[in-house]
Amino acid sequence: MTTYDAVIIGAGLGGLTCGALLARAGRKVLVIEKSNSVGGAASSYKVGDLFVEGSLHETSDPTDPRDPKHEILKRAGVLDAVKWIPGGAFFEVRGGPVGVPLSVPDNFAGARDALTARFPHHADGIAELLSEMERFAAGAPENDSQTSLADRLQQIFGNDEAVKCAIAANLSYYHDDPATLWWPFFAAAQGSYLQSGGRYVQNGSQRLSSALARVVIKSEGCGVVVRRVVTAIEKKGDAFIVSHTAKDGSDPKTAEAIRVISNAAPESTVELLAQSQRPPFLSRYRDLSPSISVFALTLGLAKPPRDFGFTSYSTQLLPDWMTSLADYAKAAALMADEPAARMPPLAMADYAAIDSGVPAPPYVLSVIAPDRLSNWTGIDHDAYRAKRGRWQDAIIAYLDAHYPGLAKAVVASSFNTAMSVRQYLGAPNGAVYGFAPTVPRSTDEMAARSPATAVPGLYLSSSYAGFGGYTGAIQAAGACADLILRES
Repeated sequence: MTTYDAVIIGAGLGGLTCGALLARAGRKVLVIEKSNSVGGAASSYKVGDLFVEGSLHETSDPTDPRDPKHEILKRAGVLDAVKWIPGGAFFEVRGGPVGVPLSVPDNFAGARDALTARFPHHADGIAELLSEMERFAAGAPENDSQTSLADRLQQIFGNDEAVKCAIAANLSYYHDDPATLWWPFFAAAQGSYLQSGGRYVQNGSQRLSSALARVVIKSEGCGVVVRRVVTAIEKKGDAFIVSHTAKDGSDPKTAEAIRVISNAAPESTVELLAQSQRPPFLSRYRDLSPSISVFALTLGLAKPPRDFGFTSYSTQLLPDWMTSLADYAKAAALMADEPAARMPPLAMADYAAIDSGVPAPPYVLSVIAPDRLSNWTGIDHDAYRAKRGRWQDAIIAYLDAHYPGLAKAVVASSFNTAMSVRQYLGAPNGAVYGFAPTVPRSTDEMAARSPATAVPGLYLSSSYAGFGGYTGAIQAAGACADLILRES
């Protein structure tokens, strides 16, 4: 039996990045993935002629040396293996309290000018807020502040909901409730885009995942296997025995490893451990809740979205019923009911607006919004499909009201709900960002956001070891690899 320095469970972005870092440092690594291909959420694929991007709309520019992903991806050997395409403006926001469209550039000076031009009476507050974001993006240490996003915006802008909604229009990329979203996290994440600009991986996020997998595969003594399900992690002396089978349970095999790294959620990882190890392993995460889920509706159009009035790569469409930023917290539960007058705030990406490499026609428009697994539970498969279809029709009709002619141009579609996320990623509650980035209630809660676990030799390398999103997963992978390399 081959003994590996590390067996990695799951070939998502965190697992692959950690694997590439360890492999390039001379460690023998085996990555085991249950799906048919690598990438997890960092995947892109086709449904018929329709290109579907699994998750990526944009990330901050990792080619900027100030970006937290820069050194990690450089060390992993993939920084220049893909093309990072500029997205132009950070986003355009329209509707809700903001009203007519407002384009926010993806740099601090441009964002300050655009926001000040729309809200001149808040010029000083806008400058103060963006300066604070800039400090966090530059690496100012996270403090023990109990301040939420809602708290900070209220402190600066009072009850002016328009400027609040303009600044936090892309909230669904982080969380669904400004009253519980931790301000330092939002400031650092939002600030990283304004520091270096937004980027998309040309030809889709699968290119990045595949590049990381190739680093592992081409390294001596390392490997990546797919369509294999890990069934147990057993301690054997100073090492672990990792058992895995084919997806149908046949062909059982084992791999011995000095360390085991899980790219899965703690709630899924614990099921692989011996009964005696489960309570101490889970105790570290008892105060942490899963992040929000989202739905992702991918539309294939006969014409480019710009023909129907889209003017930006990234658009945040706020609904008319939304009169305050606090109303955002009501959006995730809307799909529990049948479609009605209320639609959630939508984040949309027009891949034809940039040099994305996404094949067309059909021209791809990606639409996401907050969702909950509970919105889709308690009904059988046929009822689920029918309800999902009704919501898809309602969303398309809603978009057509804002962008006339769009509905008739839809020639293909793919609709993934929180249920889809749960089934594909195995994430508790369909969580897409690991643990929720809420205001920490204790130092123990912050300490739990670490690659280390309560089981010696077992680590996490995913958003659950830090914060969500591409940057969060890659940062967690870097921290995990560094921890192991220091120990060994």
